[in-house]
Amino acid sequence: MAFDYKKEYKAFYMPASKPAIVTVPPMRFAAVRGQGDPNPADSFYKQAVSMLYAVAYTVKMSKLGDHRIRGFFDFVVPPLEGFWWQPGRGDVDYAHKEAFQWIALIRLPDFVTEADFRWAVEEASDKKKTDLTAVEFLPWEEGLCVQCMHLGPYDDEPVTVSLMHRFLAEQGYALDISDTRHHHEIYLNDARKTAPEKLKTVIRHPIRKG
Repeated sequence: MAFDYKKEYKAFYMPASKPAIVTVPPMRFAAVRGQGDPNPADSFYKQAVSMLYAVAYTVKMSKLGDHRIRGFFDFVVPPLEGFWWQPGRGDVDYAHKEAFQWIALIRLPDFVTEADFRWAVEEASDKKKTDLTAVEFLPWEEGLCVQCMHLGPYDDEPVTVSLMHRFLAEQGYALDISDTRHHHEIYLNDARKTAPEKLKTVIRHPIRKG
């Protein structure tokens, strides 16, 4: 049976709909950086998501080809994630999506080395007949965070964020969003196929001791 990160690491992918403090360990990601509103049909963000899945599935399906990855085990491709920030702000202004800087992400299994990743990008570029060199290998350690499951439309996230921020203050922590520690979302549904009121999104914010 394929290893499913959502099921094996429920603390990070299936949190309760009430805030909790977590320490997130180092992870490896396939990532694409960009800026601006992700919603327009012709946005680079949507292209970035397609690029990420092309590379992630190339790693997964390497089991059927000639390239052998040391330590490989079959896995379910993890959900799409995103880091979002607006330079110079210590929070997120949802009314000005055009000001977003973002990194779109898909987690990679720990057995994927940077050399394996470069192979996957080249292989996917050849098969898709497109340039995927914008996809980068990104090790990342989030560390201390507050997180919560948000249920419903993305534009309703401020309600959940306010709940999280009240909770962390009560627990003696302070928000630590910056240009290097970001508002983080993990998308557990395909928004193209899911009614807005049924969307499930993990929201995670970096924090520090207050």
